[in-house]
Amino acid sequence: MFEVIYMKADYEPWWMFEDWEETIRSRHAFEDIELATAYSKKMIAELRKKHRREAMKKDCFYAFWSEDEINFCDGCDEDLQLYHGIILMKDGKPDAFYKANE
Repeated sequence: MFEVIYMKADYEPWWMFEDWEETIRSRHAFEDIELATAYSKKMIAELRKKHRREAMKKDCFYAFWSEDEINFCDGCDEDLQLYHGIILMKDGKPDAFYKANE
């Protein structure tokens, strides 16, 4: 099974901290790789239109952000950047089933 996960957090998606699943905004599962790839392309294209900054790691973690989208952290007493992340998964593990730069 393939999954496309959208998360929003004050860290990039590749960190996958212990509570990272609490930051998930949507999670879509697909049995078919073509459908998963099409949905990945759509999500990545939408985020590219909305945010000027982008980073990718291991071809399965995508982070998008705008410098003006920040959140104040009470515990650390400073503003933190908010990131919109896409994680591509296959059988419950991060996987590069779609490469956005190809």
